[in-house]
Amino acid sequence: MARRAEARRARCVACAEIGVGIAATEAFALQVRFGIMKIRPAIEADRDAIWKIFNEVVAAGDTYALDPHMSREDALAYWFSAGIHTYVAEADGRINGTYILRPNQSGGGSHVANAAFMVPASARGEGIGRAMAEHCLSEARQLGFRAMQFNFVISTNTGAICLWQELGFEIVGTLPGAFRHSENGYVDVYVMYQSLRS
Repeated sequence: MARRAEARRARCVACAEIGVGIAATEAFALQVRFGIMKIRPAIEADRDAIWKIFNEVVAAGDTYALDPHMSREDALAYWFSAGIHTYVAEADGRINGTYILRPNQSGGGSHVANAAFMVPASARGEGIGRAMAEHCLSEARQLGFRAMQFNFVISTNTGAICLWQELGFEIVGTLPGAFRHSENGYVDVYVMYQSLRS
């Protein structure tokens, strides 16, 4: 196991600077340039901030296979759908990230979790994505999920791929040319997976 962890670190040297201290209290807390960040369940008052982040990330057309012109109503309906756990990362009253956690499939596949993460450009590079990912894995275990799977990781999203590998995910499949990138054209997509069993 130690060798596998070391191999992941070797593959992800670019992510080494993200080694931040995360406290597993009632809400995760992280010292960032915005102040002390807490990750908590989203509430009704967060919807405007979530929409702003969602719109920025999806409109870029480089990380999500979602309609870049999706309306606010449809975006929030998607992010707050039934059966989805929605969270925000907050510092000094400002929402700097959001993520969702849900079953990857229904029925016989509902024991595997799926998640999606969004951080605005202005807040990237501060360890917020890593903090949300750590929080998400903890929440998934507490909710009884046995594994987590990302179905559609864009191959050009190297920062995210590096982070997932550092956190124990493996690429288990490749979908050739499955995503039409806004700048790079047709690029590959990865399926990534991690067992959550001890």
